[in-house]
Amino acid sequence: MALPPDDWPHADRSRAISVGPIDWHVQVMGSGPVVLLLHGAGGGNQSWRGLMPLLAADFTVVAPDLPGQGYTRVRGRHDYGLDQMATDLNALLDDQTWSPAAVIGHSAGAVIALRMAEVAEHPYPVIGINAALGEFPGLAGWLFPAMAKVMAINPFFSWAFTRISASEAQINQLLKTTGSRVDPEMLKQYLRLAQDQRHVAGTLSMMADWKLRPLLSRLPMIDVPALLLAGSQDGTVPPATSRDAARALPNGEVRLLSGLGHLAHEEAPSSVADEIRAFLRDQGLLPK
Repeated sequence: MALPPDDWPHADRSRAISVGPIDWHVQVMGSGPVVLLLHGAGGGNQSWRGLMPLLAADFTVVAPDLPGQGYTRVRGRHDYGLDQMATDLNALLDDQTWSPAAVIGHSAGAVIALRMAEVAEHPYPVIGINAALGEFPGLAGWLFPAMAKVMAINPFFSWAFTRISASEAQINQLLKTTGSRVDPEMLKQYLRLAQDQRHVAGTLSMMADWKLRPLLSRLPMIDVPALLLAGSQDGTVPPATSRDAARALPNGEVRLLSGLGHLAHEEAPSSVADEIRAFLRDQGLLPK
């Protein structure tokens, strides 16, 4: 099993857990009710480095790397689609007897969180940070998944990507397109991920298998408390996406994070933690 190097954020909280064909890298911090954190596509649990300690003051915070990404490895061929991701995460939770009181997801991680809540025996609140609850319009909606599928099938493409696209200048520019302020530590960690062939292959496989439309059609039936936090400067998922999704959800609400981009929880973890605590307090998970 792979664990991150010692200079990875919160490496001392890392655990290696094998469940079925997946060797999970999970970080655990704090005590109290379990809150599950799910990063977005192409990221890892380093994305929560600032938010985890803040939430760990009140909760047991569990932050896995998604299958095939970060330091979580998958043995053999695997389905990386939305439904299977939710199934794999539920298997991990069952194996460790973690029963989440709430799930917080960033971008695609928020989509997985809603799918998990949809099928949960005991539904729980969901918080989405710049939730990727919209599809690419027009040609891009067809072309990007098709390209990802081709690249995922042929390992050469992920190898080539790590050598052609993963320079510091290119990753810095990519991060800036999210509308977030990029600091040196953020750049260092995303560059390390982008230079990891296995991480890139896992991300491409997720993109290739991702089918969002069925879940979007079921949003009016997912009756769980849902808070969607939307960065006003998000260059990846427009705030309107969160507003539309909140209207579709029976118990959804949206709050705008002024001046923040797609990586809002990395830019301003204290502000995001305040929003999360206020919502979880309203759900009875924190004292008034």
